Amino acid sequence: MYDDILLDIHKPAQYIGREVNSVKKDFQPCKIKFVISFPDLYEVGMSNLGLYIIYGILNNINDIVCERVFSPQKDLEELLRTQNREILSLESQKRLREFDFIGFSLGSELCYTNVLNILDLGRIPFKSESRDHTYPLVIGGGPSTINPEPMHEFFDIFCLGEAEDLIIEVMDLYRRYKDAYKQGSLSKQELLNKFSQLEGVYVPSFYEAFHDEEGRVVEFRAKEAGTRLKIKKRIVGDLNSSYYPFPWMVPYIQIIHDRLNLEVMRGCPNQCRFCQARSQYFPFRQRNKDNVLSLADKLYKCSGYEEVALTGLSVSDHPQLGQMLKELIELFETKSVSLSLPSIKAKALIGEISAVIASVKKTGLTFAPEAGSERLRNILRKDFNTEEFFAALAQAYASGYQHVKLYFMIGLPYEQQEDLDAIVDFSLAVSELKRKSGSSAAGVNISINTLIPKPHTSFQWFGVEDLESIKSKQEYLREKTKKLRKLNLTFHNRYMSLLEGILSRGDRRLSRVIFNAFKRGAKFDAWGEHFNFDIWLTAFKDAGVDPGSYLKARGINEILPWDFVEIGVDKELLASDFSNLIKA
Repeated sequence: MYDDILLDIHKPAQYIGREVNSVKKDFQPCKIKFVISFPDLYEVGMSNLGLYIIYGILNNINDIVCERVFSPQKDLEELLRTQNREILSLESQKRLREFDFIGFSLGSELCYTNVLNILDLGRIPFKSESRDHTYPLVIGGGPSTINPEPMHEFFDIFCLGEAEDLIIEVMDLYRRYKDAYKQGSLSKQELLNKFSQLEGVYVPSFYEAFHDEEGRVVEFRAKEAGTRLKIKKRIVGDLNSSYYPFPWMVPYIQIIHDRLNLEVMRGCPNQCRFCQARSQYFPFRQRNKDNVLSLADKLYKCSGYEEVALTGLSVSDHPQLGQMLKELIELFETKSVSLSLPSIKAKALIGEISAVIASVKKTGLTFAPEAGSERLRNILRKDFNTEEFFAALAQAYASGYQHVKLYFMIGLPYEQQEDLDAIVDFSLAVSELKRKSGSSAAGVNISINTLIPKPHTSFQWFGVEDLESIKSKQEYLREKTKKLRKLNLTFHNRYMSLLEGILSRGDRRLSRVIFNAFKRGAKFDAWGEHFNFDIWLTAFKDAGVDPGSYLKARGINEILPWDFVEIGVDKELLASDFSNLIKA
């Protein structure tokens, strides 16, 4: 129990559980005990919809208890280590060893060392091969499993794709064989083999990869005959009938996205060449308006939240968005509930829904041109019409919007200096347009990230631009906007981007690197104040792995570490698109 130290640690409410609508089951009688973790701080993990979904699905099954554990903040971790204590689950304050499964939602490659830290604090051996039937099975899912290879040594199984149906099948299978497994009459190898028969389950220990001297994969094969070489990701066919977390948990402390997150769609109808999320959530599906309204009503009533966010990759492409917003505003107009939208397309502000969006709380508008020049946007295949954009923006300013946020990338294929100039010119035009509404220029926040050519995209064969080149481009843009006070530039840490590029494009040799980095103190690599790139450079050196090999351009016929994952988007189509692009 943490009770004796709660007054000595920061934000103790993040460690006590008991939130409104959390689930507290009688632990011991349950046949299957599952602890789920988003390997980051509570305030981040409790903003993750996937965690809510798995938590709710499992706790709705009578003989399963699902509890939570998150990365502790530094003060609690230090107390646990100095007092020789273990990390505990929130709901029942149980040790991780007492669970049948430890499930990690891998939302970012920069959380990988946090996974190892949680296992270490729970006194769970890091590697799958070191855990027998007396330990929990370690299972992974989430966006980063689109390429699970860098974490292969640490996980017993990965669930690829959407887990709403698959997690139930995994639990059903385990229920049948738990007694035999725990008693030792069914080996771990035999149990994993049974899991591997489920569509969407990847057992990394059943495979091996071979590399040439330059680090390229030359062969990926199953260790035993009859083991399938391709793993097809799972999808939910109908969002309207799929599970949605109810009742909605309400934390005691403020979290990153402290609101109701209402997923209105999965996938994306657009085909941006750089976008991994489209492949991750392919195919494109939508919730119908009536389903969204029903969810919004009952989730509000059980939570009392004062903000509802409509979420999805491209919400403005929802064909019922206009009417949906009108009816949501009517539903909440007497309840002081605001609606928020993510980045939207300019054409969504023109015509039918412009007046509706104008009535939404004016916290600012967010757009993602991605590139400043039309030439580069064509290379990205970004659906962004400049004429529509500025017409919509003028309308938004006239409706009372004061601020705009723009997202751009640098390090793009075929990028030139005039493309960088175009970012500044475009942003300045966005700011100055507000003068036409009779007021001062608008403040524009400009977020600039480095392109990472991600797996399962048409860009996956491009290399990652080197650090010095990215540094030069960042300094050029910073100098060019120094006197433009209405433009506020922020850059994503280029070293963090580089590491994300390596881990996302990596192979199973990186498990050694990740382990070395953790042992040298790497944790919370997604947090700027904790990130230490020198630790990672040493970790690569100790493992004898060249980080640069993951940043190079790939050959079109090369075996890619993630090729065994059937994402739903055909690799040959991606290759054809890439070939046409480089020939143009």
